[in-house]
Amino acid sequence: MTDLIQIGKQAKETEPVLRVLPSADKNEALLTAAALLEDREEALLAANEQDIRAAEANGMKPGMVDRLRLTKERIGGMAEGLRQIAALDDPIGEVTGMKRRPNGLLIGQQRVPLGVIGIIYESRPNVTADAFGLCFKTGNAVILKGGSDALNSNRAIVGILREALASRGVTGDAVQLIEDTSRETTARFMKMNEYVDVLIPRGGAGLIRAVVNGSTIPVIETGTGNCHIYVDESADIQMAVDIIFNAKTQRIGVCNACESLVVHENIRERLLPKLQERLSQKQVELRGDEAVRRTIPGVKEATEEDWGTEYLDYILSIKTVASLDEAIAHINRYNTGHSEAIITQDYAHAQRFLNEIDAAAVYVNASTRFTDGFEFGFGAEIGISTQKLHARGPMGLLALTSSKYIIYGNGQVRP
Repeated sequence: MTDLIQIGKQAKETEPVLRVLPSADKNEALLTAAALLEDREEALLAANEQDIRAAEANGMKPGMVDRLRLTKERIGGMAEGLRQIAALDDPIGEVTGMKRRPNGLLIGQQRVPLGVIGIIYESRPNVTADAFGLCFKTGNAVILKGGSDALNSNRAIVGILREALASRGVTGDAVQLIEDTSRETTARFMKMNEYVDVLIPRGGAGLIRAVVNGSTIPVIETGTGNCHIYVDESADIQMAVDIIFNAKTQRIGVCNACESLVVHENIRERLLPKLQERLSQKQVELRGDEAVRRTIPGVKEATEEDWGTEYLDYILSIKTVASLDEAIAHINRYNTGHSEAIITQDYAHAQRFLNEIDAAAVYVNASTRFTDGFEFGFGAEIGISTQKLHARGPMGLLALTSSKYIIYGNGQVRP
């Protein structure tokens, strides 16, 4: 059985060291890790292939297999993510808002690490490197708990990261992997508030709900992505087709893929036949309301459940609306607070959509697939937070920090 207490103690002992580690040392370690990931490409691909074969044998859906798969390009992306993190300014130690009080006290805030961060996640072995890089740069120790489907991949990646740290004179316990993937171990991990300061789940709705409901550790909720695109009546048809095709099919197993389309009734007949033709290139199954099915015969009837479903598959629901008001109301009812987009040439409609849609990321005339730490210039991300406290949206370096007040005096006592 995995000794979780020992892992927790090691992380807690490491955190004070990381808290004061100079930025130059952190950056050198990150660059070393990036180079070593690329040098060990063949070993990583071999480990990942074991996971892929097992996943396919167990009947895993193609979208989820894609999440699990490592390629030469994705390994290069992990390494580039670490390099970008190394190039970013180190937020730790930054002092902001220093002000002098009437009594002479000088009071400011200093950015500090959160401490020990636990991450529970499914598939997506690239999360392993991203999580390490962001936590390490911000002086946090990290304990990783991946899923059984990615165990070989995660074990290989963490081994390389620890080797890179050791080569730079930094303790490998800055990143630890819980290799026991049982539910019992996960449940125990979620109760380790003595050792872990914050817990971040990444995965499907079931995993996130289990962590939120079962943890005694404060949780930053990274949500599922029932992402919508609304095609306004003034939209450019070709732009709409291109954006929807990208958002739906570029990668289907990711949380920022489009799952539901909302179409204004005045553009429906001009848009949908062209969209259907384009999406047929990827054999996307369409599910629509009555008006949609009249426009493009053969489409499956959408149910109430479809409006709220994150498919992670080649399926797209389509809802017809008569106004922007109706579109906003529908999206705010069924979205998961992740990423929503409007395609329009009407500036006033674009501004209303931006102001009234309740989500972490809201787009005008762009694909929802851009909701990503790498694309936002963060180097990588720890996840997409769909909650409203502490962090929201792609979580880069700043989201993994807290602050403390620092006060300079010259003998003041409180009267």
